Amino acid sequence: MDWITLLRSLQSDFIQRLKSGCLLHCEIEGQYSELTIISGERLKILRDFCWEMAEKYKRVSPVRDVFISYLKGKLGEEVVKERLGDFITEVDYEKRFGGDGKIDFTLTANPTIGIEVKSRHGSIDKVRWSISSEEVEKNAVVVCVFIQEEVNEAQSEYHLFLAGFLPTRMIKLKTGRISFGIEQLLYGGGLWCYLEQCQSSGNDNSPKQETSIHQYYSKLRSLSTQRNNQIIKPSLYLALDNHLNSHQEDIDYANLGDECFEKGQYEAAITNYNQALQININDTYIYYKRGLTYYQLGNYEAAIADYSQAIRLNFKDAKAYNQRGLARYQLGNYQEAIADYTQAIDINPNTAVAYKNRAEARSHIGDNQGAIEDYTQAIKINPHYANAYKNQGIARYLLGYPQGFGRAIQINSHDADAYYHRGNDRSNLGDFAGAIADYTQAIQINPHLTDAYYNRGNACYDIGNLAQAIEDYTQVIKIDPNRGDAYYNRGNVCSELKDKQGAIADFQKAADIYRKQGNIEALQDARERILDLEIEESLDILKF
Repeated sequence: MDWITLLRSLQSDFIQRLKSGCLLHCEIEGQYSELTIISGERLKILRDFCWEMAEKYKRVSPVRDVFISYLKGKLGEEVVKERLGDFITEVDYEKRFGGDGKIDFTLTANPTIGIEVKSRHGSIDKVRWSISSEEVEKNAVVVCVFIQEEVNEAQSEYHLFLAGFLPTRMIKLKTGRISFGIEQLLYGGGLWCYLEQCQSSGNDNSPKQETSIHQYYSKLRSLSTQRNNQIIKPSLYLALDNHLNSHQEDIDYANLGDECFEKGQYEAAITNYNQALQININDTYIYYKRGLTYYQLGNYEAAIADYSQAIRLNFKDAKAYNQRGLARYQLGNYQEAIADYTQAIDINPNTAVAYKNRAEARSHIGDNQGAIEDYTQAIKINPHYANAYKNQGIARYLLGYPQGFGRAIQINSHDADAYYHRGNDRSNLGDFAGAIADYTQAIQINPHLTDAYYNRGNACYDIGNLAQAIEDYTQVIKIDPNRGDAYYNRGNVCSELKDKQGAIADFQKAADIYRKQGNIEALQDARERILDLEIEESLDILKF
């Protein structure tokens, strides 16, 4: 079991205790506590400060809205500051409100390691925290705080829970935002330990996934002893000790691994498969499933090693050959991939997917005739593949990716859908110029193809052609006035062009649409963008 699985296990226990009220509560600064209570003079200082900010920015947003927004943030930051003490920097409020943003704290010993704090109120089963791609890029960890009471002007006491944390390296996000619930977080008791390891190895590194549960658990105990701090309360120590010392054969690790795999929890799945192989080192199924998991994580070499072991144990395993071919294909080893697909076909000549996969590999080495023959055979076995020229997921297998749609275009040069789908493929490959050309052709054939305008706008945005991006998003809105994402994206472009009023107007329109559609997450995101821009605008005014 790795350190991630350990902290997720502790998080599950914490969630149950949170619901029952059996929580660790420590009022000593610098020591870990699951519950923090803020009231009295301490709350008054925070409230006075937030009212000061609200008054300062009342020209751009309702005073009450600004007050509540700031108070939510400050409450969360107070929790983290109290728990980590002088391990992190003091909150520089003036600098924070002055626009450095996106980083709430840094490690005192290494200011390059940033910490972002997110505070939310709501039902514990439904509350979600969100983070933007910029925040992911700037911080090593996001710490989530749950506020029990609704934040308002009259509340005299707040009960705040350190809901957990997430290393940003675990968040796969290149653009936009992502949200997560409490069950997806790691247990907050491991935060100090994680940050210490980040500090010792630099911001780009972190506790290795291969670290055993015993090693990480020992580290937690060590830190607890060194700091005279009860990171995990004794009853939880005992439960974990009993778990570690239980008989492994009583646990169906293979089934646990499958459950984690189905949920997309790939690291946890590998941990369970590893445990299953310790019990039975010759289990072909486990090697195959662990190979699938490594493949999902993009570790193709490890996937190939597991598929190869499965084949050694069962040389008639057509699925293992096919999957090993896919992994080799991802590494650009097309000839070896073709050999694996061929072996899978020899074992089971009625496997349509193996012909389809071999067609793709053959197309990459220039064997177009072989690709056509394989694809033809795949259609004979599975007639649904006959729609290949219209199917984005299939066309690539005939003459390459995205050339399959090129053949469709040769057959019918007025096929707007073929141009549109090839544009999508080119965009996915980073060929934005080629994508824009295809979207343009699709629009010329069908001027009402809304998605073509929208995707062309995205591609233009990616290459920095902001004027054309605005034109395309505007055209989308003319065709479909309820396309909230078009307003949102146009707002992003306006923001980059320093047209803050235009951006605010677009984000507000997007927010109105999201509210009508019941898209709460998108609505909250749009509102946050509006507030950020209004504050920035007010700061610009104050400069003069």
